[in-house]
Amino acid sequence: MSKSVLIVGAGGVGSVVAHKCAMVPEVFGKIHLASRTVSKCEEIAKSVLERTGVTITTSALDADVVANTVALLKELKPDLLLNVALPYQDLVLMDACLECGVDYLDTANYEPKDEAKFEYHWQWAYQERFEQAGLTALLGSGFDPGVTNVFTAWMLKHHFDEITEIDIVDVNGGDHGQHFATNFNPEINIREVTAPCRHWEDGAFQETPPLSHKLSFDCPEEVGTYNIYQMYHEEMESLVKHIPTIKRARFWMSFGDAYLKHLEVLQNVGMTGIEPIEYNGQEIIPLQFLKAVLPDPGDLGQTTQGRTCIGVIAKGIKDGKEKRVYTYNICNHEECFEEVGSQAVSYTTGVPAMIGAKMMLEGKWDGNGVWNMEQFDPDPFMEELNAHGLPWKVVELDVEQYNQFS
Repeated sequence: MSKSVLIVGAGGVGSVVAHKCAMVPEVFGKIHLASRTVSKCEEIAKSVLERTGVTITTSALDADVVANTVALLKELKPDLLLNVALPYQDLVLMDACLECGVDYLDTANYEPKDEAKFEYHWQWAYQERFEQAGLTALLGSGFDPGVTNVFTAWMLKHHFDEITEIDIVDVNGGDHGQHFATNFNPEINIREVTAPCRHWEDGAFQETPPLSHKLSFDCPEEVGTYNIYQMYHEEMESLVKHIPTIKRARFWMSFGDAYLKHLEVLQNVGMTGIEPIEYNGQEIIPLQFLKAVLPDPGDLGQTTQGRTCIGVIAKGIKDGKEKRVYTYNICNHEECFEEVGSQAVSYTTGVPAMIGAKMMLEGKWDGNGVWNMEQFDPDPFMEELNAHGLPWKVVELDVEQYNQFS
């Protein structure tokens, strides 16, 4: 029952997706990789062939233009478009899929180029069009969003009658040896970190200044203790919509002191701006220039050591009693590089993208319209995480003693 997929995007995540799809040939019979820079696609294809013996095809694609993707879709006739390009391109690629009758998957929600604001409402507005076309669009099939949504749905199914609070905690305990670098696309990463923080409480999103709330978090399995900062992340928006018993939802991410100091300086001198400025007779966007001079996240795998620890701490009610459950994954940077040539941040996003695609192509997750991860049965996805390199653990925390997020 092997199918055909078009992967759009040849960064660190795109590389992981291509490698992991090639490792499941019984599902992904034909793999095509496209990006604006075809040489990156060719490098990934060479690595895939060397590591797996599978040949994938490649082409250049400017995914900012609907007609370009439409032409490629009509040529390839894939069963699924797997979007791991920039969030700016989500709507363009969804339009192309609608025109060509192709199912769609991405790992991050749409964000307009001229505004550092990422929300689902732009993509949720496609619900009726995908439904009427008889097509499926799966949104946010990365780790966070993605696996964190599935963790929450799985805990609700197996550990709670209702969930009232969630704290999503993303810790990267890795060291890449650079003075300053981002773990994924610098432009998207810096826009996320510098945006105002929002969390869900009292029936609405509450806004606070960026990085204004900090905690010290003890990771399990001796990963270490890290400073984590509250920030906005899109999975909260879909989780509180689809699990309306959630009264409070927060997202936390770890940042080192050196990263924050560099970021502060870059902000102060205007290098994180997204408004065009004139330089030598042409317009440039400071953040895009900064991205060009920073290390490519796809190249960090060679030097990165340590582990990531990402999970969800949920609080709720079971059989009339309050309980708290923590479901998490720990991923080793060096093991990821050995397997697919990428660091763990790309790996933890790319593997769930492949699994989400597998769920769709096998018909385990199916339905006309636009869907978020928590809307489907979490059990088969959780099984696939264990099978494809992201094993998870679940522990029940003592409600009386565990007050870290109270």
